[in-house]
Amino acid sequence: MTVAEYLAGLPADRRADVARVRRVIRKHLPKGYKEVMGWGMIVYGVPLKVYPDTYNGHPLCYVALAAQKRYSSLYLMSVYGSRELLAELKAGFRHAGKKLDMGKSCIRFKRADDLDLETIGRLVARMPLARYVEIAKAARRR
Repeated sequence: MTVAEYLAGLPADRRADVARVRRVIRKHLPKGYKEVMGWGMIVYGVPLKVYPDTYNGHPLCYVALAAQKRYSSLYLMSVYGSRELLAELKAGFRHAGKKLDMGKSCIRFKRADDLDLETIGRLVARMPLARYVEIAKAARRR
């Protein structure tokens, strides 16, 4: 399945919200990350030609976006691994007056308006591909 097919298969209202968040991600995504389908969602990851030594043989996920049954999910893996980025995410949502519905790396939302898209964009832009790969390699050595 392609990203276009995935989006086309969503109900119109959900497609619009997911597409809006996708535009923010793509606008702020540092160079080198690639948009692909993986695990039933849109994944922005490190191509295997750049970092082939992943734990599962799949591209290293940086950001992912999915329409689930009752909500949509935005996965920010850099936030999962950084207290500093997590604090920035929480502060951004608080400042914007938005409620952050979050698991470890998953931000759940029903509408794009539930998100602080400005903070999301800023956090997506914060991690150059080379730095993200360094962090992944260091984690594997532990």
